[in-house]
Amino acid sequence: MTGCTNLLEYTSERTTITPHQAPPYERPPTELISVSNYEEFMTTILEHIMIHETEFRLIYYPYEGEDVQAEVLRASNEILTEHPVGVYAVTSIIPDAARIVTHFEIDVIIEYKRTKEQIESIVNAATSRYMTTQLSAIMSEYREEAVFRTRLQFTEEEITDSIRDIYYQNPRRILMMPRVAIEIFPEEGPDRIYEIKFGYIDDQSILLGYGEDLELHVREEARQATGNTDSEIILSLARRLIDSTQFDENIAGSIHVHGAQNYAATAFGALVRGIAVGEGFAMAFKALCDELRFDSRIVLGYYNGMVHAWNIVFLYGEYYHIDIAMCVVNGIETAFLKTDADFEEMYVWDRENTVRCEGSLTLEDIVGPADPDETEDPDETDNPDETQDPDIFNNEQNNEEDND
Repeated sequence: MTGCTNLLEYTSERTTITPHQAPPYERPPTELISVSNYEEFMTTILEHIMIHETEFRLIYYPYEGEDVQAEVLRASNEILTEHPVGVYAVTSIIPDAARIVTHFEIDVIIEYKRTKEQIESIVNAATSRYMTTQLSAIMSEYREEAVFRTRLQFTEEEITDSIRDIYYQNPRRILMMPRVAIEIFPEEGPDRIYEIKFGYIDDQSILLGYGEDLELHVREEARQATGNTDSEIILSLARRLIDSTQFDENIAGSIHVHGAQNYAATAFGALVRGIAVGEGFAMAFKALCDELRFDSRIVLGYYNGMVHAWNIVFLYGEYYHIDIAMCVVNGIETAFLKTDADFEEMYVWDRENTVRCEGSLTLEDIVGPADPDETEDPDETDNPDETQDPDIFNNEQNNEEDND
């Protein structure tokens, strides 16, 4: 123990104390991506764009005499102006190349005009059928946009027509026709991105909730349809809709386009809220027919010069017109199981692209002739002025729709 003092005195005279210094932190080496030609450089840049990388470094091994600076700039410009992903998602690509003896180190900075989620949502569509299926799913979820990359060539009008067809074929899955805006990236070329933006009058959560209500009503109404034959069941569906839904003349007079964003023009308005115009009745009737696997189609046209819609149904090998709205207004005998000839005076539709309705079945064939003892003489009614005017659509302000 006594030796410690001597030891300390001895060492203090013969030692030097150096303060401890921690070694500087060194980033673990990372393996840089190597490229050796223009195509590989392009591919590497696009791979980083797909994961929304903003900064990275790569090594470029040039062949003898290659102008790397020029090639890098050319590739960046091609991505920004010709490649669909670059045109759609990127604002700028800034490459900085530095010569390191045998190769170039290139630092790349990318600025974006789309989010990572938007880039990841791009759907690659090789066929029209696949694109239609995906578009239908997106519309049924009421998403704000759909982005497709494809080599198929479409115009904005063709995409809009496809969206319209999807909507009218699915009245129970897609509650409302969206407003649509379309952009194409780039404007020309064999490989392009189509960005489709959708707009609705209500939020996605509200529309999804309404869709659940509609599904329940479709199932319940279809379940209660009665009849021993297809024609009797179709008649039962029509009568249930006629009895439960009111035709709103004021709303009908205010709608000037097909697919208007008004609940009265939807199956939801007709079946859940009990108020509809022609298109709402037609969408609801198709939804009921679809539930029971009857072939029913929507016809977009005009009634007495005003925007209107109705159904065509297939029964026993023949097609027939059924206009539930006008059954409500004028009586079922006026617009149920009718031929083209029956409708040609008051109705206008695209007859060249619509199946011909020339069946011989009538309402009387299903229910039998009316009992003459129960038929009231119109001249003996107490209030003749209260009868429904069948010409409710006669409105001069709608001549331009008739011209269309």
